[in-house]
Formats: sequence, C-alpha cells, structure tokens
Amino acid sequence: MWDWIVNILFEILRLIQSFAIDWGLSIVILVLIVRLLLTPLMIKSTKSTARMQVLQPKLQEIQERYADDPQRMNEEMQRFYSENKFSPLGGCLPLLIQMPILFALFTLLSNLPNYFEGSSFSFFNILPDLTATPAGTMAEGITAALPYLISLVLFAVLTLIPQLYMSRNQTGAQASTMRTTSVVMAIMMLFIGWGLPAGVLLYYDVSTAWQVIQQIFITQRVMEKAKADEEERLANAPIEVDVVRRERKARPHKKH
Repeated sequence: MWDWIVNILFEILRLIQSFAIDWGLSIVILVLIVRLLLTPLMIKSTKSTARMQVLQPKLQEIQERYADDPQRMNEEMQRFYSENKFSPLGGCLPLLIQMPILFALFTLLSNLPNYFEGSSFSFFNILPDLTATPAGTMAEGITAALPYLISLVLFAVLTLIPQLYMSRNQTGAQASTMRTTSVVMAIMMLFIGWGLPAGVLLYYDVSTAWQVIQQIFITQRVMEKAKADEEERLANAPIEVDVVRRERKARPHKKH
C-alpha cells in the first residue's frame, strides 16, 4: 500500500547517501528533510488545537444545555462550528497525512539490506550495524549492546517528554490522566523498540528530539498566539441571545 511512498523515500535516501557517505548521517539528514516538509502541517495542527481549547467551554455548554435532546445538540454544535469557521478534524488531519510517510519510512529503514544490497550500515561506529536490534545485540555482551540500549532508552524517554510538556497546559484530573498515559506509553515503547532495527530507533530518536526542540521554541509560541487571537475574536463577537419560544396554550373558557 505504501510502495510508491517507499520508492520516493528510497530515491531520496540514495541521493543523500551519495554525498553523506555514512548511513547514520544519511538517516539524520532524511529526518531533517521530512521534518522541514511537515512543519507547515504541524503549525496548522497547533493552531487548530489552540482554537479547540478556547472553544471547548462553549461546546461543553451546548452539550449540557441540550443533553436531553441529541438532535438539537447536534444541530447547535454544527451551527457553532459553521459560525466560528472551525473543523473538529483540523488538528487531526495533518497528523493523519503524516501516517503514510511514517509507515513507509518504517518499511524502508527496517529493510535497508533489501533496498541497498552489499552495503554495511553503520553510524560512525556509534551504532556499528543499523540493521541490528537491541535484543539481537545482547548475545554479543553488554559492551556491544550498550549503544543500542541507549538508543532504546531514548526511544522511550523522547516519547515521554512531549507528552509531559503538553500536560502543562492541562489542570486537575485531565493533567494527571495525561501524565499517567504518557508514562504507560513510554514503557510500551521500550517493549516495542526492543525488536526494532537501530536505523528505525535512530530515525525516531532524532525526529522526536526535533519535535521537543520545536515544541519548546516554536509550537508553544504558536499555540499561545493562536489562543490569544481566538479569545480576542470571541470577546469582540456580537452577543447572541438564545430565544426559546414558549408553546402558546389555549386560554380556559369560563363556564356560564
């Protein structure tokens, strides 16, 4: 299903390798290219998420007001989305677009020997074999396995950091739930990464490190500005009066 994307990435990686020489460095350069291409999508997703957070109280108000009338609730929410020119999928769509690229990269990096025959895949002797897994290197002793184990730990820790950073914007039970979920996810990544090739771990580690830096210096500022703009727009919006007409009842007739 991802063959055409895999082939594009294969050609890009082959081009990079023609001047980068080291395979690990080629993967790092590939990370930078992909991340730069996805930056506009991530900024769009961040703005949509910020708008959703500002509009959330109003949406909850609509849900509570029409809790006993699902059809009216749906109509009011659709009207609210239309009036505010907001799409609930705005924050998800850019992430969904990334999924084919990530799956294709996983396929390519997991099968490097099949795409580049006769090559030895290393990262400046830091990771002597990018096709090896942490589990497979344990048979060679802890010294040989140590670089792969560090990559594995980074695989989990760098998954945890962005989630914890995002939880700062939440409060109460929601923040606690997000932190707990983040820790559980990081532990799961240890199990998942145990059998992944070092090339995949390297790509993920560098990509997520980029995300952390981007989140601290760019994403947070974009989100704060988007929130401020949306709050200002709502504050200046005309006040709506929700008029509910009462059903006219027939007057009782006097008996003569």
